[in-house]
Amino acid sequence: MPAREAALELARRLSAAGHEALFAGGCVRDKLLGLEPNDYDIATSATPAEMLKIFPGANEVGAHFGVVIAKHKGHHVEIATFRTDGSYKDGRRPETVTFSTPQEDAQRRDFTLNGLFERPETGEVIDYVGGMTDLRAGVLRAIGDPVARFTEDGLRLLRAVRFSTTMGFEIEPQTLAAIHECAPLLDRISPERIRDESSKILTCPRRRMGVEILVETGLMLHIVPEFLKTIGCEQPPEWHPEGDVYTHTCIMLEMLEPDAPLELCLAVLLHDIAKPPCQTFDDEAGRIRFNGHDTMGAEMADAILRRLRYPNDVLAAVVPMVARHMQFMNVQKMRTAKLKRFMAEPTFEQEMELHRVDCGSSNGFTDNYEFLQAKALEFAAEPLIPPPLVTGKDLIKLGLQPGPRFKEILETIQTEQLEGRILDRESALEYLKALVIETSA
Repeated sequence: MPAREAALELARRLSAAGHEALFAGGCVRDKLLGLEPNDYDIATSATPAEMLKIFPGANEVGAHFGVVIAKHKGHHVEIATFRTDGSYKDGRRPETVTFSTPQEDAQRRDFTLNGLFERPETGEVIDYVGGMTDLRAGVLRAIGDPVARFTEDGLRLLRAVRFSTTMGFEIEPQTLAAIHECAPLLDRISPERIRDESSKILTCPRRRMGVEILVETGLMLHIVPEFLKTIGCEQPPEWHPEGDVYTHTCIMLEMLEPDAPLELCLAVLLHDIAKPPCQTFDDEAGRIRFNGHDTMGAEMADAILRRLRYPNDVLAAVVPMVARHMQFMNVQKMRTAKLKRFMAEPTFEQEMELHRVDCGSSNGFTDNYEFLQAKALEFAAEPLIPPPLVTGKDLIKLGLQPGPRFKEILETIQTEQLEGRILDRESALEYLKALVIETSA
């Protein structure tokens, strides 16, 4: 059953019990934008106690705030009593709520495009806040006093950027000014909530626009302040005619495919994060250098992602991509074994895309990219890293004790295998015996 049909059935049951029930917020907005809503929320005149009588077994996730989760044929629908919120002392939730009317409920919401209601049975849109006008004009506007709305919940600052970015809407001047003014409120928001909103901005097709808004509004100072140092960080014009590190990074973000995964977007954002602290000037040649910025960048990326509470699997992908992005310039000089190991890394496909936009946004060189594409075809007939021809058990049979030498010896034999000089187990064992004798002498 589609989500809308499930929500419609729940709304009918509320109406049948004598209560007003309206679709509310994002599901109404998305439908008007021609998008398929991910989920449906219902606003109703029924109190939580009345809802629980109508929907036995519903989950009281926020009865204090008038919110209940009802289930119908596999779909979970949030149903909330029309309310007016009290003060927001914690910058997230109201201290008190008062059950009210649809008109008053609309006034407590964040942006006009999220303050719309729809009658489920007829599809009639109810607009108490001018949301329809703003939707038609492509404008994002806070409801009422924008400073008050952002003060109630500082995460709305990032939600404003996300809505503007994902929908391509212009932020109304008074709302934009309030974002500037209220930017420090992000310091009161948990890293997890900041991470989630920032990730949505980075993974939408207009990610460059989102990052630029975060910088221009002062929000980036409270998310990844290290990134601001890329602004005005000069680069060698012969390699980077596009300009400073910030411009370079923004162009890369724009060049990514619309559906680029989060890990790749983060790696692009952070790949040159260490260029500012690593920047040096060669007085004689006048050349700008960034020696070691890949290694330091990986360390900085790790610290930034941990600060924002990204999960370990994200760190495990992003940090190596930042650390390895400069190695692409050497791929044509790599021995076959080293090249195969380089290409066998789990993030290699994303690293290829990072390299493509890195060069495409600056010097335009494609030779290393094309070389790797050709090598991928050349190596496609068999696994890049085939099963080992010998193992640690073979070393133990030869009288060696487990230790650091194990890894060195096995890696040496694997190198010979990857280079194509050893092709079968018998040859590998002979090479192993000779190697053990040589290292034991």
